[in-house]
Amino acid sequence: MNTYLHRVQYYETDMMGVVHHANYLRWMEEARIDFMDQLGFPYRKMEAAGVFSPVKAISCDYRRTCTFGDEIAVAVSVESFNGVVLAITYRMCQTATGEEVCTARSEHVFLNREGRFVRLPRVMPDFCEAIRELVPPETPVD
Repeated sequence: MNTYLHRVQYYETDMMGVVHHANYLRWMEEARIDFMDQLGFPYRKMEAAGVFSPVKAISCDYRRTCTFGDEIAVAVSVESFNGVVLAITYRMCQTATGEEVCTARSEHVFLNREGRFVRLPRVMPDFCEAIRELVPPETPVD
């Protein structure tokens, strides 16, 4: 998968000239939508099929500040997927220096229009297969 590139906009900065922390969450969402497109399952298509994927949990570890004009590469990886919860990790780096600016993680569930959990392997088996191929192999326990 290709990394998602984001150019920091002036409006994303605060009075100190650095990116406000909430904007990293937006970049995660932009990168996740791009990831779904690359996977061949655009989120809009998923919604049209009656499947919605809200955020269950999110966390960020901020490492360096970003400023107006910086280009940030956001690498998205699947951490785990059990058919109900999809955990995604994000690694954000400045493209000019390669410096890591943030690492993050989000968890998503899958619901129908009524807000009930969807049995995703039944409703979207191709999506489940594509995601499972991206889950890293589990490390054997000694």
